[in-house]
Amino acid sequence: MCMYRLLYYLRLILLSLLGGVSTVYASHIVGADFTYQYLGDTTVGGVVCKKYKAILHIYQDCITGDPFAISDDNPAAFTVYSNNVFIRSDANIYYDVTPGSGGTISVPANFSNECVTDIPPTCLYRKRFEKFYVLPPSPYGYTIVYQRCCRNSSIINVVDAGSKGSTYFCTIPPTTINNNSAVFRNYPPQIICLNDPLQYDHSATDPDGDSVSYTFCDALEYDGNNVKPTTASAPPYDAVDYAPGYTADRALPGFPPISIDPRTGIITGTPNRTGRFLVTVCCNEWRNGILINTSKREFQFVVTNCSKVVVADIPALPDVPNTFIVNCKDNNVQFINNSRGGFNYRWEFGTGIQSTDFTPFYTYPDTGTYTVKLVVNPGTTCPDSIVRLVKIYPTFDTRYTDTGTYCPGMPISFTDLTQSTVKPIDQWLWDFGDGNTSVVQNPVHIWPVGGTYNVRLATANIRGCRDTFISRVVVQDFTPYAGDDTVIVKGERIYFAAQGGTNYSWAPGTQLTDTAISNPIGYYPDTGRFRYVVYVKSNYGCAGYDTVNVRVVDNVSFVLPNAFTPNGDGLNDYFRPRAVGYRNMKYFRVYNRWGEEVYFGESLESGWNGMYKGSVAPLGVYFWQLVYVDRFGNEGFMKGDVTLLR
Repeated sequence: MCMYRLLYYLRLILLSLLGGVSTVYASHIVGADFTYQYLGDTTVGGVVCKKYKAILHIYQDCITGDPFAISDDNPAAFTVYSNNVFIRSDANIYYDVTPGSGGTISVPANFSNECVTDIPPTCLYRKRFEKFYVLPPSPYGYTIVYQRCCRNSSIINVVDAGSKGSTYFCTIPPTTINNNSAVFRNYPPQIICLNDPLQYDHSATDPDGDSVSYTFCDALEYDGNNVKPTTASAPPYDAVDYAPGYTADRALPGFPPISIDPRTGIITGTPNRTGRFLVTVCCNEWRNGILINTSKREFQFVVTNCSKVVVADIPALPDVPNTFIVNCKDNNVQFINNSRGGFNYRWEFGTGIQSTDFTPFYTYPDTGTYTVKLVVNPGTTCPDSIVRLVKIYPTFDTRYTDTGTYCPGMPISFTDLTQSTVKPIDQWLWDFGDGNTSVVQNPVHIWPVGGTYNVRLATANIRGCRDTFISRVVVQDFTPYAGDDTVIVKGERIYFAAQGGTNYSWAPGTQLTDTAISNPIGYYPDTGRFRYVVYVKSNYGCAGYDTVNVRVVDNVSFVLPNAFTPNGDGLNDYFRPRAVGYRNMKYFRVYNRWGEEVYFGESLESGWNGMYKGSVAPLGVYFWQLVYVDRFGNEGFMKGDVTLLR
């Protein structure tokens, strides 16, 4: 930390001890906006230059704000850059303290106090700093910057807000474009009530008649050493580090979510958490379809329990700004009334028709977007009202078809059959039920394994109509199976049993009774090795193959190793008998040196893994017994020992 900031803090501490300060340094600044006016051309030294007036408004909390910090805002310092190259800095820009000059304004609360039972106190100053500039031609334009430390440490949605400052700037487009900034119409809101629908007009006027659009955007930080630098740092500037769960688009928590209409600039939603939240709005100026400038206002929205007596509330869709319903099926709307404290209601449906029902049902005469107004307790001392949009655009119906070979690994084609009166349809979201999705209109998908999949198609059109269609796609669980590899004694037969389909073809046909069935019989009078491929086809049209190996030996045999190493290396980890020419095994037992049974099995495929009672068995010699049934049905007995190694 630099000496300047340290002295600043020490001065605040000293004033606090003397009773002159109750809060911390520059946390009084709760917002700002930076604009400019184009004042025409002038010739300087034979060069045609542009004249501008840069205007900075900062908003100061005059209830909890530190008086010393408030006074220390005057004067301000602006810095000018072009293409990130320093041009000049101006450190002594004072606001006009003359009453009525507009240099300092006590911002009105603009809140109906008589209908709130516990009105939170408010005090907000707006300070206006102006600087005239004559700027030479530049193909890059100019950036005029103001920086200040620090923000209020109680801001919830920003990490370590108290140690980071703010960066505010305006951008002047290249010399070929004559432009004035858009200017926000209304003062920032001072009282936002918890769980009450918010409807705040954050729109702007554009002196040049340019088209404007609105978005929430990033607040920018200043992390320099000086509390109030006389020369601001060069662009670009970093966004603040939003706390987990918050973003520039979701800076203020609410349900329905807090959103801004990109066309009107109206902020709506219902805040559902108290506290101080940093919110930034960008107003984008468009000329002939090209973005030429962006004006920003940053402000700390404070949500509090203010207990309004009467609250008018029509719920809104979470993803369509300030809209109650988008009805794309018919013209009928059943309204919902979530208002509180009311006893009389007046609904205005936007067609000249009204209703006094609590939850009216209305049929609209035609398609279109209608503005609906609900007034609660009209004509009383404490009314309240709310406005929502109702969009009627029937019909909209989502369907699809699918074609292809419904087998694993085979492509299935999907065709969108959505019908919409209003065109175009501009959104498709396919969910294939296996974790994969697509956003193209007519996708092709492959499932690697068989199964029943619920395929979901969600569509939308340009008017916000949405519909979803779900249908099942059955992919055959097709797995060709020729049987297990086997070893037999010469002179014996094998009864094959292929599975997985309805049509079978064996190749080669050596020693087989029939090559076109699933269960041919193989007879082997002499020793040898045989490999068969069975081609399988299902009733769905799925096709594939599997192989089986047959080894023919001279005599029957039982083979057991005299040692094994169950160390997990994949080699010789199990102690098991290997049988050739025997029908089955009745049991296989293993004992330790004290006669305790450490393993029991009844299958030739399983074996002992060297564990006993959940623990690793010790090294040493173990004894085994085996009872088998030979190919003629006779029972026999074998025994021996094995050494366990690791």
